Amino acid sequence: MTSLHTRKTRKIPIGSLFVGGDAPIAVQSMCATHTTDIDETLAQINLLEDKGADFIRIAVDSRKDVAALKELRPQTNANLVVDLQENYRLAKEVAPYVQKIRYNPGHLHHHERDKEVIEKVKFLVGVCKDNDCAMRIGVNFGSLDPNVKEEVEDPMDSALRSAFHHVEMVEGFDFHRFVVSLKSSDPLKVVEIYKKFAAQRPDIPLHLGVTEAGMLPEGEIKSRVAFEQLLAVGIGDTIRVSLTLPNSEKHKEIEIGHKIVEDVKAGRFRSVPEFIGKGLNVISCPSCSRVENGAFVELAQEVKKVTESLKDKDITIAVMGCRVNGPGETDHADLGLWCGPNHVNLKRGSEKIGAFAYDEVIPRLMQEIEALTKNA
Repeated sequence: MTSLHTRKTRKIPIGSLFVGGDAPIAVQSMCATHTTDIDETLAQINLLEDKGADFIRIAVDSRKDVAALKELRPQTNANLVVDLQENYRLAKEVAPYVQKIRYNPGHLHHHERDKEVIEKVKFLVGVCKDNDCAMRIGVNFGSLDPNVKEEVEDPMDSALRSAFHHVEMVEGFDFHRFVVSLKSSDPLKVVEIYKKFAAQRPDIPLHLGVTEAGMLPEGEIKSRVAFEQLLAVGIGDTIRVSLTLPNSEKHKEIEIGHKIVEDVKAGRFRSVPEFIGKGLNVISCPSCSRVENGAFVELAQEVKKVTESLKDKDITIAVMGCRVNGPGETDHADLGLWCGPNHVNLKRGSEKIGAFAYDEVIPRLMQEIEALTKNA
């Protein structure tokens, strides 16, 4: 771990470490293996920890994942974070085996829709208290609380409102051992929203991330743009560089994360590159255990390759790897591809064009790009 700028946030225990206050900046990553593949998941946990991961996140979407987690836990001393998706009630089953639980406010509406959100938050807080767990309230521009989105059209305002609302609920249940994240795929919006949140609640530890930063080298550059500007002014207590990578290269998230922290500490950082916010923007989610077909990574790489000649075109193309983030994250892109087990859903904004085989979708994507550029 690396010491950096003095921060005003409270210091909270998470497993064997502390986050916030005078604690070093924690660097984390997420396993890209399926949690039920115990041997592969354990190997990736060991690799990430060996490269300096302070926290390692895994996804739990089913009771099979819970069973795998129970088997994994005795085989590693790593600080594990569980990533809850739609089924928030699984928190009770996984909490005894992890050090932190992350939930997305936008996903609390998917199960037990007749139950008030505050009751679900109360349940999660109770689980964390009973099991000595910390919590992350993980707000994401691409999967915002639907109730808030109806009231506030601007994603920035919706995300802030959602974050403050959930902080109020969690603290209302006398729980303060939590961090907050407010992620966007746009690094400039990431800088803006974290500064706005920190201005109002400088006491709350913050997890920094540019979601769907994409492939190298652009993914590292986008992450640097956000992290450098925030860490340099004392905003940010833990970071994750979210990259689209093959499983064998997942450790690069940790290596790049530590390098960014060290560079900011030493005053080595650049001004915002001119291409940020301009021209072609290919965003793709980080490879993780929720990806339903490993061909997602190859598809993202192919999209980048076939669009190389369009760098001066103001087009955003999103390539998403699963049903959890795919539908919502692609809505705001000009063209979106979200990948299922056997086919790729191609979208134009929020409109679905059709479902195509992995080896058939690129030609159709190029047709849509040609239509867009003609009309531009």
